[in-house]
Amino acid sequence: MTEKEIYDEELLDFPLTDANDDETLFKEHRCIADKGQAPVRIDKFLVDHVAHTSRNKIQQAADAGSISVNGKVVKSNYKVKPGDEVVITFNTPAYDNTIIPEDIPLEIVYEDDDLLIVNKEAGMVVHPGVGNHSGTLVHALSYHLKNLPMFSEGNARAGLVHRIDKDTSGLLVVAKNERAHASLAKQFFDHTIYRRYVALVWGNIAEDEGTITGHIGRNPKDRLQMYVFPNGEDGKHAVTHFKVLRRYGYVTLVECRLETGRTHQIRVHMSWQGHPLFNDERYGGDRILKGTTFMKYKQFIENCFKLIPRQSLHARALGFDHPVTGKYVQFESELPDDFKAVLQKWDTYTEAVGLDLDEI
Repeated sequence: MTEKEIYDEELLDFPLTDANDDETLFKEHRCIADKGQAPVRIDKFLVDHVAHTSRNKIQQAADAGSISVNGKVVKSNYKVKPGDEVVITFNTPAYDNTIIPEDIPLEIVYEDDDLLIVNKEAGMVVHPGVGNHSGTLVHALSYHLKNLPMFSEGNARAGLVHRIDKDTSGLLVVAKNERAHASLAKQFFDHTIYRRYVALVWGNIAEDEGTITGHIGRNPKDRLQMYVFPNGEDGKHAVTHFKVLRRYGYVTLVECRLETGRTHQIRVHMSWQGHPLFNDERYGGDRILKGTTFMKYKQFIENCFKLIPRQSLHARALGFDHPVTGKYVQFESELPDDFKAVLQKWDTYTEAVGLDLDEI
């Protein structure tokens, strides 16, 4: 029996745990039935072969289509035969540290019996890690959903199927039961989740829309950064589609749609293309990269940085098939106040100086 982490970033690799961009949170367990395996229901087979799980949890995975044999999805009554390759994906095991629920206000955009949509504010860490032992989204969820079985055991990843960076604002979906979790996790794994972001980046992007493709992995020279491997010699396949929303001459407002969900994907892809996110300290966007040398312009940029003291990135839209009804649902989130404020400042600046975008 072997286990394969489906994370784009290991949860226990703490240097980056406060900054994860749309990272899938589930595990894949894989095993091959012995040559002498007697025919047995797959749910019983998995109970015997997967540690720290239950028949109920396996049934939930089966209902969500998360069990396959030899590459084909099967139901829980499938009889395992010798040589069968069995794969099941479901929630990660409990985190070592017990979570103490905290009464932290959350902006809940939508909630039903199976899931909820949170509009996370910038600055909130999604789950605990080194230096972030309290005040996380998981602590808040554990309080808000304390009467649900999934959130009553102090699991540091309860309900999570993806994450966004600490300093990225916007929408996340949270599962409230195992069935919903298994279904949503599979949709993230299959890249069928619709995710649209808004970002302010340095420079005047030449194309009105386009696609950035480049493998993303850890930077071999700086473990706090991710890095694009253009020849695909390392990292994981990553695709970001972008569309220009507004041009300000020295910066550009873009919409980014994720086809994959790698750690820091938008931030590292845009930086690789020469357009780091505005005020993104980790990828060099926290200094003047375009514009004039005038002192007034320098002061203007410094004032903008004060208005949005983080990378200018917001998870604006999230769409998926509801794990129970099967109907497609989509949620939208307005830009937060700090993002609106910096855009207003750029609107005022470009009008005042009369920038000719064709000459930039």
